[in-house]
Amino acid sequence: MKFISKKVLFALGLSCVMIGGMQAQNPAGKRKIDGVVGVVGDYVILESEIDKTLLELKAQRIPIDNLSKCDLFERLLEDKLYAHQAVQDSIEVNDAEVTGFMNDQINRMVEEVGGIDRILGFYNKKTEEEFRDYFFDIVKQNKLTQAMQKHIVEKVTITPEEVRQFFKAIPEDERPTVGDEVEIAEIVIKPEISKEQKQKVIDRLNEMRSDVIDNGASFFSKAVLFTDDKGSAANGGFYSITKKAPFAKEFKEVAFSLAEGEISAPFETEFGFHIIYLEKIRGQHLDVRHILLVPKPTEQALEDAKKKLEGVREKIVNNEITFAEAAAASSDDKDTKQNGGVLRDPMTMDPRFDLNKMEDRELYFLVNSLKEKEISPVALKTDYRDQKSYRIVTINKKIASHKIDFVDDYTKVKTMALNKKQEGELQKWITKKINDAYINIQGEYRDCKFHNNWLKK
Repeated sequence: MKFISKKVLFALGLSCVMIGGMQAQNPAGKRKIDGVVGVVGDYVILESEIDKTLLELKAQRIPIDNLSKCDLFERLLEDKLYAHQAVQDSIEVNDAEVTGFMNDQINRMVEEVGGIDRILGFYNKKTEEEFRDYFFDIVKQNKLTQAMQKHIVEKVTITPEEVRQFFKAIPEDERPTVGDEVEIAEIVIKPEISKEQKQKVIDRLNEMRSDVIDNGASFFSKAVLFTDDKGSAANGGFYSITKKAPFAKEFKEVAFSLAEGEISAPFETEFGFHIIYLEKIRGQHLDVRHILLVPKPTEQALEDAKKKLEGVREKIVNNEITFAEAAAASSDDKDTKQNGGVLRDPMTMDPRFDLNKMEDRELYFLVNSLKEKEISPVALKTDYRDQKSYRIVTINKKIASHKIDFVDDYTKVKTMALNKKQEGELQKWITKKINDAYINIQGEYRDCKFHNNWLKK
């Protein structure tokens, strides 16, 4: 969920931590010994946390020119307040999700700076284990902050009339400019996985299961070494789930059919083949570990998928069939095949994509040089699970940069209006909770001109 305000952007942005190369200064311009400068509930804020935040925001290319250290300190106060209240309200975050996210961030940090030793030096940690423990707490707090924000605004809705009034209130010369956009459709062909490839995976899972049951081998270690689920690998395949958790239906059915200490037989979901070890039952929660193995297509299967899509493309180019008809008949993307292959922003469901903000770089390079209605060459597609398929894309429509329009850009206007309303709810929540929480601000930060009444004057 994306909000307009700096404070919300900051809270969400901190969950993506990287290292930059700037030296931060304190409000007085002097270097000082690290120490506690603020406390919110059970959370403390160190002077170094503010300095590191400046580095992290710069590394994320978030503009910081207009952010003073007092601004950053206040943002940290808000983050701590959200996290503190999340704990008080028993809002939980999945430790396995936190670990998976943390591992992704550490890997990106290592790539950015050239080695784990440089990261340890920057964070003044002696070992990688010490750094991971420290970093886990940071990521978990950020996840708690996000969960609390989401909880506060989840029931906020907006009517068409509110959207209209919001747009009307924006002076014409202050209305934002929308960048160059495209409406894209795609057709995806996935390589077929043979029965032999599937059976190899099932046999391998059965071998691991037997080794744990018969020989006392470690399920944790096998998950670390062999699972194809990158998000849970470092944590031994661990997840804490409930019946309402967003996991595959088959996964939950198997998990909730197990007795404590039992290991399932191999079973299939849309992600591949799994075995599950039920480690502990905690009321409505299950602590499970799983190993995921994904059958890999053969080179011949990949080549066959490519040739099939080339045939589909040829029919479209020769006007034997429309792109939308071909998508409905041939595409293996179940989310788009029935709507002509049209792609949508998963956050807003807007079919328009800003070329300059497109996160899928493979897709960007495919469409950047295309003309309207032109069909791309067949191209290899690799998804977030490292699964390979082939795709063709077309641009249904190009929209030149323009001042935002109420009718043509209604989805964007609605998102802006909803963001503003959500921001108002968050502000009301902060104002109220400041009075309820223990807050202590020390040193020169007591002289900051805050937007909120943190000093309770």
